[in-house]
Amino acid sequence: MKKHFLALGAAAVTSALLLSACTPNNGGGEAASGGGGNDGEIKIMQSAAFYSSNLNSTTGNSNSANGTIKYFMDDTFSYTDSDLKVQPNKSFGTVEKVSDSPLKVKYSIADTAKWSDGTPYSAADLVLAWGARSGNFNTKDADKVADKSGAVKAQKGENVVFNAGEPSLSVIKKFPEIADENKTLTFEYAEPFADWQFNLTQMDSGLPAHIVAKKALGIDDPAKANAAVLKAFKDDDKTALAKLANTWNTGFDFTKLPDDPDLLVGTGPYKMTEFQEGQFLTLTRRDDYEGERKPAFKTVTFRFNQDPTAAVQALQNGEVDLINPTATADIRKSVEALDGVDMQNGDSPVFEHIDLAFANGGPFDPKTYGGDKAKALKVRQAFLKTIPRQKIVDDIIKPLNDKAVVRDSYLKVPGSDGYDEMVAANGLSKEYGTADPEAAKKLLAEAGVSKPKVRILYTKGNVRREQQFQIIKEGAEKAGFEIVDGADAQASEHLADSSRWDAALFGWSADNAGATLPETRHITTGQDNYTKYSDPQVDKLFGDLHRTLDTSKQGQFEAKIEKQLADDAYGLPLFQAPDLVGYKQGLTGIKPTTVAPGMLWNYFDWKMQ
Repeated sequence: MKKHFLALGAAAVTSALLLSACTPNNGGGEAASGGGGNDGEIKIMQSAAFYSSNLNSTTGNSNSANGTIKYFMDDTFSYTDSDLKVQPNKSFGTVEKVSDSPLKVKYSIADTAKWSDGTPYSAADLVLAWGARSGNFNTKDADKVADKSGAVKAQKGENVVFNAGEPSLSVIKKFPEIADENKTLTFEYAEPFADWQFNLTQMDSGLPAHIVAKKALGIDDPAKANAAVLKAFKDDDKTALAKLANTWNTGFDFTKLPDDPDLLVGTGPYKMTEFQEGQFLTLTRRDDYEGERKPAFKTVTFRFNQDPTAAVQALQNGEVDLINPTATADIRKSVEALDGVDMQNGDSPVFEHIDLAFANGGPFDPKTYGGDKAKALKVRQAFLKTIPRQKIVDDIIKPLNDKAVVRDSYLKVPGSDGYDEMVAANGLSKEYGTADPEAAKKLLAEAGVSKPKVRILYTKGNVRREQQFQIIKEGAEKAGFEIVDGADAQASEHLADSSRWDAALFGWSADNAGATLPETRHITTGQDNYTKYSDPQVDKLFGDLHRTLDTSKQGQFEAKIEKQLADDAYGLPLFQAPDLVGYKQGLTGIKPTTVAPGMLWNYFDWKMQ
């Protein structure tokens, strides 16, 4: 199961990159040219620029910047459609549960699954993905050796640190059974896992093991390189694994087209051919791709611009064919007014919330008060009581979706199965349903804390976030808080460094509908636990949840988790972010969905009439 993806913008804002006069070599003129699109180009506005081909490292974990583009460049065993149903991709392979006790899952790789350099996709690629992302082979905790940005410097000797950690993969302890000339692989789980069908199956196919071994171990022959990867993990060879980890962590990070073509090897129908830093990135269809997800368009160009007004202007001018800008009332009106443009709107994959930092020496950290947890709790509760969530929804979201509601669950989407039970269990609507500055003042007085300073991090230039910040600031200052504007163009990069902020306003974007997705952001050792929240009971409950295969029994654990998070004043859910997609008339197949990669999930079905 993959972690959540950051969504510091509407659907995809993680950096303040603006278009300049620089344009793609294949750009200019009419977008989506080429008649029915078989030899044409489609241009998409994306708000965040690509920076890493390793979507699964702690630092590369951004769907909005990296995941969307990797989705075009890589094939997968399955994908989730607009109805949240898992669709198999048999031309890449199949995944099946072959045993319940112990839980065993078999991956069968299709003959048509190949890397773009001609190397067959094999067991080595899956073993590398499992070994790196599970954390099982690390000799040090990645969090403890990472810098403030979350990056891990190269390790020496036998120090193995893959900069990742997914609980869903860590429960696979044994080296897998491999057969059929490295075409089948069977993992045995140490314990049941509710969402086994999502492990290693969606969004991307990981990094190419033969390329990682080539860079790390100096082995040029792909077959020998793959064999070396398998041997390193099977033998737990710390010296070799340390080298593989160093390459896996940072060796595939780049912000412009690399000189080394090995870094561009993928399994999907598109390959990166142009990349101008901070401006645009172009993918070109592979003639040798043998999979079933064959797209109509020869080239896809992503332009980077986080300004929604600029996105609308680019769509109007024919510079792009599709935009998914931050949804505001003004932006919706602007898109609706465009000639020759169709629009769809609804709920996006993004769950908007505000989280508090628990271990940064700030106003919500017990260390600030000599370790007094009760005092820190009251300050957290006081701050949360100042947040007018209903006003945020009424003023910002309802103009886009008149059915929008305040989200009162950390784990469940409003209207989904079990949502009402979660709301009843956690007490959020009762405690924080209405902003109460007087109650907040009373809590601060009881804590003996005067004018606590709260630095709020959010993405600079994101209109909706700016509006939310102003509403939150106004409410908090009424209760005596001093609010510091932490608008940051690199908010996603700085989120892992909580010394920079006390409250963070951002969103999570899920890549599937699995029950265990929230685990990595709430458990003590979670890869996405930027707040440094830690509660033994929550850790245990998530463990119980992910071991529960019976979906009818999962709710009892989720309800207890919700209650504990609320009692600890972890933060507050705000709303399910609205989605807005504007696109050129004649472009067919666009179907937004509430899991990543959002409206791009079926790019292989798109056509231009």
